[in-house]
Amino acid sequence: MALVGKKTPDFNGTAVVNGDKIEKNFSLSNFKGKYILLFFYPLDFTFVCPTELHAFQEKLNQFEIRACQVIGASVDSAYCHLAWLKASVKNGGIEGVTYPLLADTTKEIARSFGVLKEEEGIAYRGLFLIDKNGIVRHELINDFPLGRNVDEAIRMLDALIFFEEHGEVCPANWHKGEKSMRPNAEGLKAYFA
Repeated sequence: MALVGKKTPDFNGTAVVNGDKIEKNFSLSNFKGKYILLFFYPLDFTFVCPTELHAFQEKLNQFEIRACQVIGASVDSAYCHLAWLKASVKNGGIEGVTYPLLADTTKEIARSFGVLKEEEGIAYRGLFLIDKNGIVRHELINDFPLGRNVDEAIRMLDALIFFEEHGEVCPANWHKGEKSMRPNAEGLKAYFA
């Protein structure tokens, strides 16, 4: 079930924020007027997951300067998130991660985003880029062993921002500062000229 072009599923949950505080009533509506990059990962204390969480943290300032809130989510509890946040990197932990980690213990949030693998009760690696109006503009879902590319998430955010600001579309492999095109036949011809 693709969510691209649709309003983001609504939820109200619990998250760990700033690496050490449990916040109840956590919702995407708390970030109105910002872009949101929401990503799901299977479980805390696993193997590919900490590499992804650290990779998002390493590039967090790149999202922040683009007015984009990064949010991680799994089916673990907020207390499990806190324990993982206290574990050192050398021991497989995510110490130093500061963006919110959503606790989806009921699995309803993962289910509403179409990333829950029901028979295992855990989420696939779903990534959702949400615009300032709460519309999903990009989604990517990977199987468990396949880690994501954070630079690609930034590239997609840049493309969305560019399109919204200029009304021109971004061709394949486009990066910020490269040639775009008007979304019509003349624009396509000009692009390839």
